[in-house]
Amino acid sequence: MEVRPGGRRRIDRVLAPDYADGVEQRSLSDVRGLRDEAAQEETDLSYLRRLLHARIDIVRAEQQRRSVGGSDSVMDHLATILSANAVGPATGRGRYQTQEPSRAEAHRRKVEALVSDVDLSDVSALADDELGEALGTFIAEEASVSQRRREVQAVVDRLNSEIASRYQHGSASVDELLAAERGWPTNPNRAAMEAEKNRERPQSI
Repeated sequence: MEVRPGGRRRIDRVLAPDYADGVEQRSLSDVRGLRDEAAQEETDLSYLRRLLHARIDIVRAEQQRRSVGGSDSVMDHLATILSANAVGPATGRGRYQTQEPSRAEAHRRKVEALVSDVDLSDVSALADDELGEALGTFIAEEASVSQRRREVQAVVDRLNSEIASRYQHGSASVDELLAAERGWPTNPNRAAMEAEKNRERPQSI
C-alpha cells in the first residue's frame, strides 16, 4: 500500500512525518482529534486486511482440495471461511475502539481489482497457475497493508501516550474529557472561580 507524501488521503496525513509534531503544545481537543483520525484509519486497514485474509484462505482451501483430490466445493465452506475472518457486515474492530470502516465498499473494490480476470466466486474453474498468481498477489498486498497498519498503530500509541500523560500529571481532567465528548462547554478557570466564590461566601459562626 503506497503512501503519497503530501497526499490528501487520510493515510497520507496520518503517516506524514510531521503528523504528530508538536502535540505537547497542542490542546487536548486537538490531540484527541488527531488520535481519533488515526484510529479510524487503523480500523479501515484492519478491515482491508481481513478482506485479504479471506481471499487468501479461499485460494489456499482450493489448492488444498486439489492436492488431496477432494470432491467438496470450496464455496460450500465459504461462510465458515468468511466467519473466521470476521468478514460480513461492514463493521471492523481496530485495537482501540469498535467502529465501522469508513470506506468498506472502496476496500472491497480495491481487493477485487487486485487480480484481473480471476473470479473467486468459482475458484474451481481457475487453472493452477491462476490460483498461484492470485495467492501471491493477495499475500503481497496483505503484507503491505499490515505494515501500514503497524505504522498507524505507532502513531495512535504516541497520541494516546500524550493524552494519558496529561491526565497523569493533572493538566487534563476526566470532567473535561466527558464534557468534550458530550458537547458541553468547558471552562479552564472553573476551579479558580469556585475558589473565589468560597472566599466571598460569609463564614458561619
